[in-house]
Amino acid sequence: MKRALRKQLWLLVAVVLLLAAAWWQVRSDRAAAPGALLPFAPDNITRVTLAMGNAPAEHYVKRGEHWWQVDQATPTRADDKRLAELLRIATAPVQSWQPASSYDLAKIGLAPPQAKLELDDEALRFGAMTAIGHNVYVQVGERVGIVSLRYMPRPAQSTSLQVQ
Repeated sequence: MKRALRKQLWLLVAVVLLLAAAWWQVRSDRAAAPGALLPFAPDNITRVTLAMGNAPAEHYVKRGEHWWQVDQATPTRADDKRLAELLRIATAPVQSWQPASSYDLAKIGLAPPQAKLELDDEALRFGAMTAIGHNVYVQVGERVGIVSLRYMPRPAQSTSLQVQ
């Protein structure tokens, strides 16, 4: 066997070993990841309720392909993009989970929560920002997760404001 061929074989073996190690690391990282806020796909959600502070709650129901706001005397068609934004919150990646009993819920803004988002029968309660980073506390059942602040629900834009 020539020296050049032997070098190429060793190089090929090294590349295969590196690819195998990278695949194993990615697989291991995915298995150890905390996951998303909710374990189901947002496409299956048909009811959304958003309560922010002392403002009246917003209630939405999906009928066919569109969302309708139903907390008024007559249901009105809601902004589908806004509801898609609210539904994306369900898939927010969680940085870490802790049992709710390990926190003083009042100190992290969860008693009472700053916002409460109900997606079908699952409730997400949003608290204060964390001390470090742009993250927020979210309570799901008996667990508290930390997610990016960009997943904090926002109130609907007022119809009295003119956008220019």
